[in-house]
Amino acid sequence: MTADAVLRLSGLLAYLVVGLLAAGESAAFVGLFLPGETVMVLGGVLAATGHANLAVMITVAVAGAIVGDAVGYAMGCGLGPSLRTGRLGRVLGPARWDRAEDLVTRRGPTAVFLGRWVGILRALVPAVAGVVGMPYHRFLLWNALGGLSWASAVVLLGYFGGASYTGLENLVGGRWALLVAAVLALVAVLAVVVTGLRQRHRRSPTPPQRELAAGG
Repeated sequence: MTADAVLRLSGLLAYLVVGLLAAGESAAFVGLFLPGETVMVLGGVLAATGHANLAVMITVAVAGAIVGDAVGYAMGCGLGPSLRTGRLGRVLGPARWDRAEDLVTRRGPTAVFLGRWVGILRALVPAVAGVVGMPYHRFLLWNALGGLSWASAVVLLGYFGGASYTGLENLVGGRWALLVAAVLALVAVLAVVVTGLRQRHRRSPTPPQRELAAGG
């Protein structure tokens, strides 16, 4: 679907296209072939030009992103290592798989959040999380945080780009949606930082262990 075709959409059809492609962007492998992120930006432009509601567009994009990651995770759980060794997995190449697996191994559930912001990892990390057996409740938390922050940011990027051509009134009309999205993104980032610090603290030796290490 071309950019011009997307920008001619409005109302329910616009929400449907953005939601489906937001899900496809995050589903296993699908995001490598569909311009989901680009369409989400154009969804923000539609909101800025009055062809869609900004709050609804953000909600649809967030929901699609979360569902897409869940689909990728389910594929990883169901197909296991064969997902990597299959025809499409081989086409992607070992380097991309290794990068995704390294992130999941080092970062655990936070990799689901961090991978959301990198195109190739956005398509692979959910599947890898399913393959390695990451508990779903942990996956779901970081999937939701990543979906909220990433999808909101992408749609708002398009919104402000479109608003620059349609006047200040569009910016004012979307101030509450912007505030909510900014707060959600801030909460998600803070959660990542806090979790990272807690994991580092757990890996650090206790004082007696340090003394034994020094004495040994």
